[in-house]
Amino acid sequence: MVRYQQQPTRFAAANERLRNRLRELAEQRRRWGYRRLHVLLEREGWVVNSKRVYRIYLEEKLVVRRRKRRRRICAHAYRWPRQRAATRPGRWIFYRML
Repeated sequence: MVRYQQQPTRFAAANERLRNRLRELAEQRRRWGYRRLHVLLEREGWVVNSKRVYRIYLEEKLVVRRRKRRRRICAHAYRWPRQRAATRPGRWIFYRML
């Protein structure tokens, strides 16, 4: 049986520097994803492929922090208290009046 042992690549040191810089940028810009971080890296002078940034982004488990959803309450629930009609035909009439 032949087993494959992964050899260290010639880009190991560069990947490590990129990994550290990507982690720093992700801490500063928590709401930015890998695409916008890739643009920042390019502006800083890094010559790096977006797929490589994405791979390292996933390996570091950097994810965009999601905001909590605000619970919305309908305004008309407070303004118009619902009235019950006594009979079934009365219900139809009540809905048509609204």
